[in-house]
Amino acid sequence: MNETMEHRKDLEKYGIKSDTVHWNLDAETLQRITVEKGMGVETENGTLSINTGKFTGRSPKDRFLVKDDYTKDRIWWGRINKPISPENFDKLYDEVAKYLSNKEIYARDAAVCAHPDYTMNVRTVTEFPWSNYFIKNMFLRLSEEELKDFDEEWLVLCAPGYEAPNPEDFGIIAGNFSILNFTRKVALVGGSEYPGEMKKGIFSALNLILPVDKNVLPMHCSANVGEDGDTAIFFGLSGTGKTTLSADPDRKLIGDDEHGWTAENIIFNFEGGCYAKVIDLTEEKEPDIYRAIRPGALLENVVFKEGTKEVDYFDSSITQNTRVSYPIDHIDNIQTPSYASNPKNIFFLTCDAFGVLPPVSKLTPGQAAYHFISGYTAKVAGTEAGINEPVPSFSACFGEPFMPLHPTVYAEMLSKKMQDAGVNVWLINTGWSGGPYGVGSRIKLKYTRAMISAALEGKLEDVDFDAHPVFGLYMPKYCPGVPTEILDPMNTWLQKGAYVSKAIQLAHSFHINFDKFASEASEEILNGGPLIDSHHSLDEHF
Repeated sequence: MNETMEHRKDLEKYGIKSDTVHWNLDAETLQRITVEKGMGVETENGTLSINTGKFTGRSPKDRFLVKDDYTKDRIWWGRINKPISPENFDKLYDEVAKYLSNKEIYARDAAVCAHPDYTMNVRTVTEFPWSNYFIKNMFLRLSEEELKDFDEEWLVLCAPGYEAPNPEDFGIIAGNFSILNFTRKVALVGGSEYPGEMKKGIFSALNLILPVDKNVLPMHCSANVGEDGDTAIFFGLSGTGKTTLSADPDRKLIGDDEHGWTAENIIFNFEGGCYAKVIDLTEEKEPDIYRAIRPGALLENVVFKEGTKEVDYFDSSITQNTRVSYPIDHIDNIQTPSYASNPKNIFFLTCDAFGVLPPVSKLTPGQAAYHFISGYTAKVAGTEAGINEPVPSFSACFGEPFMPLHPTVYAEMLSKKMQDAGVNVWLINTGWSGGPYGVGSRIKLKYTRAMISAALEGKLEDVDFDAHPVFGLYMPKYCPGVPTEILDPMNTWLQKGAYVSKAIQLAHSFHINFDKFASEASEEILNGGPLIDSHHSLDEHF
């Protein structure tokens, strides 16, 4: 469906005057236009592949929220949530609207939040055809009937070709920007071709709207549901196994990245698609993602094998952050529609390269809130020969860059919901055992799957647990399908003293990171952290 006079008027109310507006184009048409304009190429199997130019990921330093009466006393202002005045936003908005005017542009009406009680209509206007393609994949696709009476609640304007000429005049840092205005209900993206800015902009908006106005907990997580209707939630930062472990042949995928948890204990997907990393992708390792890369999907920043149209997924010469977006129905085993009730288990996934945390442990409500706020994983410092020191990495609520409210708000909501629903919370270490990276070995995926299966099937309910002496985590003494000796990480280290020292070192990192949240945290949350840090005597615990 192309531009009509009525649609032109629809855009004129945003200050955009264009004679060529393409409205709600299908994937095939968007792909053809992208290729004809030289903005993308097709792979050997017909999948569209594009390059996002200078920005191959989000630019967190260039993200701003408009500070006005709605936001000024709600937002957790600081390094993550930087303010911009309404006046500067209005000036920048007018510049972008003027820039998009008289251009060939692409509009799409879609929605987010799969549960009908929470669905939010979003209109997106993009400069590039493939940006529109991305939105078609990632937001919820509407029927012809739903499109007839469409009335948007939020507007996304995406102008990658516009850069603010004098950023300081608009109260921003650089020529590129990603800005949310909660009063005007606009997400404004300029100067960056990376399409994830649009997706994460709306996710960030929902992370304020849902808890404040709807009593819904927004979560950066994947989720699936079993045959008995029990829902499982998987939190985890990049590289911890969130996508891999939530893809279970015996359970239906609800979604792989962003969800809400309602007061009625319904878990619903925000999105209509998946946005997966494809670096080092193989069919054996990630069969669902690999098979989803077909016409209808959109690849970003991948490299072809020389002289061919075959993608070399191991080539990171453009970026490590190579990605694909695809509609969720490119996955076979999905929950339709994308929501389910009865949450029973939550898994916090961490890749602990220090080799300290147990492979599986059960958390108390206070511990769950503490580890949720901490959002811990560890990154390996390098891959050169020899032993490399891991680096602790913390991201509050496993999604700090997208959280407008103070992390304790989300943590206390999670704690209350898990207690009201009788949910079990598990910390799963998908990282190292027997020593840190370079000494120990990565915990086998089959063992991690066995631990998650045991938790889901209730097979850990009647086993005995030991408390970890440093972190206070409750470690099962037995787990079906898992060697008993690895369940307590200290048993796997040759030198017990070295393990204790490393555990104390990691505990100290947790304490230092948590200091910035402590003033807002309840006593229960504070007591959920490590029992000791480097200032305490070991004699009390060993």
